[in-house]
Amino acid sequence: MKIFRVLFTFILSAAAFYALNNKQGVIPPLGKFLSPYQGYLQNAERKKVTAEATLQIDGLTSEVTILYDNNMVPHIFAQNDHDAYYAQGYVTAKDRLWQMDFQTRFASGRISEVIGGRAIELDRYKRRIGMGYGAEHSLKGMMKDPKIKAEVEAYTEGINAYIKSLNRNTYPLEFKILDYKPEPWTNLKCALLLKQMTATLAGSSEDFYMTNILRKYGPQVVKDLFRDYPFREDPIIPVGTQWAFNPIKAPEVPQSFIAQMTDTLTAQEKIEGIGSNNWAVSGKKTATGMPILANDPHLDLTLPSIWYQVQLVTPQLNVYGVSLPGAPGVIVGFNRDVSWGVTNVDADVLDFYQIKFKDNKKNEYWWNNRWNPVKKRIETIAVRDGKTITDTVIYTHHGPVVYVENAQKPGASFAEQVPVGHAMRWVAHDESDELATFYTLNRAKNYADYREALTHYSAPAQNFVFASNQNDIAITPNGKFPLKWKEQGKFVMDGTDPANDWQGWIPANQNPTIKNPERGFVSSANQSSTDTSYPYYLNWEFAPYERAARINRRLSEMTKITVDSMRLLQYDNYSVNAENILPTLISLVDQHKLDTEQKKAFDVVSQWNKFYNATEIGATIFDLWYLNLRDAIWADDFGGQEPLMRYPSRDRTVEIILHEQNSKWIDNVNTSKKETLTDLVNQSFKSTIDSLTHQNGAQGKKWEWGYIKNTTVPHLAKINGFGSKHLFNGGSKGSIDAMNQHNGPSWRMVVQLGQKVKAYGVYPGGQSGNPGSYYYDNMINTWSEGKLNELVFLQNAGEADSRIISKLKLKK
Repeated sequence: MKIFRVLFTFILSAAAFYALNNKQGVIPPLGKFLSPYQGYLQNAERKKVTAEATLQIDGLTSEVTILYDNNMVPHIFAQNDHDAYYAQGYVTAKDRLWQMDFQTRFASGRISEVIGGRAIELDRYKRRIGMGYGAEHSLKGMMKDPKIKAEVEAYTEGINAYIKSLNRNTYPLEFKILDYKPEPWTNLKCALLLKQMTATLAGSSEDFYMTNILRKYGPQVVKDLFRDYPFREDPIIPVGTQWAFNPIKAPEVPQSFIAQMTDTLTAQEKIEGIGSNNWAVSGKKTATGMPILANDPHLDLTLPSIWYQVQLVTPQLNVYGVSLPGAPGVIVGFNRDVSWGVTNVDADVLDFYQIKFKDNKKNEYWWNNRWNPVKKRIETIAVRDGKTITDTVIYTHHGPVVYVENAQKPGASFAEQVPVGHAMRWVAHDESDELATFYTLNRAKNYADYREALTHYSAPAQNFVFASNQNDIAITPNGKFPLKWKEQGKFVMDGTDPANDWQGWIPANQNPTIKNPERGFVSSANQSSTDTSYPYYLNWEFAPYERAARINRRLSEMTKITVDSMRLLQYDNYSVNAENILPTLISLVDQHKLDTEQKKAFDVVSQWNKFYNATEIGATIFDLWYLNLRDAIWADDFGGQEPLMRYPSRDRTVEIILHEQNSKWIDNVNTSKKETLTDLVNQSFKSTIDSLTHQNGAQGKKWEWGYIKNTTVPHLAKINGFGSKHLFNGGSKGSIDAMNQHNGPSWRMVVQLGQKVKAYGVYPGGQSGNPGSYYYDNMINTWSEGKLNELVFLQNAGEADSRIISKLKLKK
C-alpha cells in the first residue's frame, strides 16, 4: 500500500508538473504564467516612468533622442531618416509587439500555429483569398522604390533590435498567456499589415447576393430596388462640379450583360459598414483666418488600439500623427505646413468570375476561346498540437479560385460572400507602393505635394482630405480604380469572356477632386463620391447619405469656426434618418390600440429630440423600431438562408415609407392577409416595446441608449478581462459620431493650421499594449466623453514643455 501511495503521489506530481508547464487547450501553462520570475507579474508597470535612460543599440548611425509626453507618445529626434524609422520600429515594438505579431499572423493565415485547430478554416480562407500573394506583390513594389525600401528595412531592423533584447521573462503578456514566442520581423510583415487594412476596408463584395436576387426576381426588380444612385444624396464632390479633363473611353458593355439585364427571368438592407468622417474648412470660415481639418476614421475598436501616436523629426522632416503598428511613417496627421486625413471610398475593386474548367483535374480553364493553364500555389498551414495541413489554391489570370467545391467552403460568416467555383479579381493582389503616398505626405509643404503623393496610392481607396498653411483645402476620392463599364461587377461575371475583364485604369489625375470650393469647406462621410455627371463608374452603392448631410448642413451654417466647434461636430449624435421618417411613423400609429407600457413609450419617442445621446430612451425605441419595421418589409422577400440575398438599402426603405406606402413589397407573402404599411408600423412598434420590456423590465434607466448600445472596447484576441469597461456614451451608425457596440471613431483629430500649428486628438485606448500598464487604456474616458487631448508638437529636442515626462537616448 505504501508503494502504491508513493507511486500515486509521483504520478500526480508529474501530471501536475506537466499541466502547469504546458498549454491545456485555451488555458495557458499556469506554472509559467503564475511564476514570479517569468509570469504575468513581470509585465506589471507603474504609472511613474524613469525620467531619463540610455540604451546601447546596434544598427544606428548616430544618436537618437526620444522624448515621451504625459500620454507616453514618443517624439523621435534623429539626424537622418534611417535612424528615425529604426527608432520608430524599436519603440513601436516596445509598446505593441504582440499586437504586431498577432495582426500579421491573422493577415497571413497563421493563427492555427498559436491556438490550434479552431483557426484552420480562418487561416485557409486568408490563404485562399490571396493575402500572402498580394503582400508579396506589394512588397515587390515597395522594394523598387529606393526611399521606401530604405524606410521599410530600417523600420524592420528597429523592430528586430527590440525583439533580440527580450527573453522569456520579458515577453509581452499575451505571448505568455497563449504560450508562444515572438519571431523575427520581416519586410513582408509590413506589407501584410497594409494588406489587412485593404481587406478590412475593401475586401467585401455584394456580387454573389446581387446575382441571386437577379436570378430570383429579374432585372426590373433589381433596377427598382437596387438603384445605381440613391434618392437622397449629398456627394463628396458637390453637385454641378465641372470636370477639368477629357475622359478616356470606357469599355463597351458586353452583349451578354445587356441581355442579362433586359431578359425576363422565369425562374438584409446592407449593414452600414465601416464608416468615417473628414472635413476641412477654409480660413474664410474660421476664427483665426486659417484652415482647420478634422478626421475621425471609424473602425472596429480594440485594445490595444489600431493606431499608435508618434512624432518623427529629422533635419528634413517634422511630422506628427498616428501610425499603424507594423508600418513606418505617419498615416493620418500633420506637419508644420499641411494636414491630411482619410475616409473609406468603398469603390468596387473586388469582383467574382465564374470559371469553366476543362475537367475535374482543374488544370485548365476556358477563356478567350481557348483552354488556358491554371497556376497552383501550395499553402502550408502549421497547426499547434496537430498535423500540418497543405492546401492547393488554383489561380487564373483573374486571381484565386477561393473555393472550388462546396465541400471546401465552410459555413463560417467570413466565407458567406464567396461563390463556389469563382475566381476573385481584387486590386489588393496587384503590385503597389502605398507607403510612398504617406512618405510624401509626411514631408508635404503645399497642395502640389499633396497631389503628387496621391499618384502613388492604390488601395484601399480613400477620400484624402487636405489643408495647408497657404489656405488651401481639398478632397480627393483616391485610389487605383478599374476602368469599367457601368455596373460591371455589380453581379458575378462570366469568366470565359474577355469583355468582362478589367480593361485598364481610370487615370489618377482624373480621379474626382475639388480644391477651394466656393462654399468654404470640403467633407466626406463615405457617401457617393460624385453626382451622376462623373464620366467613370466607381461603384453602384456607397454609405447612406445621412452623416454627410448633417456634416454639410452644419458646416454651411457655421462661421468663426474653432477647434472646439469642430470637436463638438465630431461628437454630434443627431439622426437625419429619424428626422426623415419619424413623423410619418408616429402619424401611422393607432394610439387607441396601445397598452399602458406601449402608450408610455409612444409618448417618449414622439417627444424625442432625435439625438442619440446616452440618456435618451427615445433613441432606443426609434432605433429598434426602425430595424423591426425594415425586417417586416423585406425579410419575407429577401431573408432566409437560400439563396443568400440582401435587403435593399436604407435609402430605398425610406422611399417606401415616405412615398410608396402601397408598394407590393409591404405585404408579407407568408400570410393570407394583405398587410399595409400602417399594419407593419403598428406591429413593429408593439413588438419593439414588448421586446424592450421583456429584456429590461418596465421603462426606466435600463432603456437608456447608452445601456442598450453597450459600447465596450474588447481585447484584440478577445481575452477576457483585457477589454474595457462598459462605456456609457451616445452615438449611432447613422450619426456623425458613428458608434455602436464595438465599432466607432478609432482616432479623433482636429488640426488648426497657422504660423504655429495646434492639434488635438485621442483614441480609445493608450500607447502601451501591455494590459498591466497605466498607459494601456488611460485615454479611453477622454475619448468616450467626446474630449480631445492637445497634442505635443515639438520643434526640437531641446524645447521646454511641461508635458514631457521622460527621455530615452538610443546610442549606436
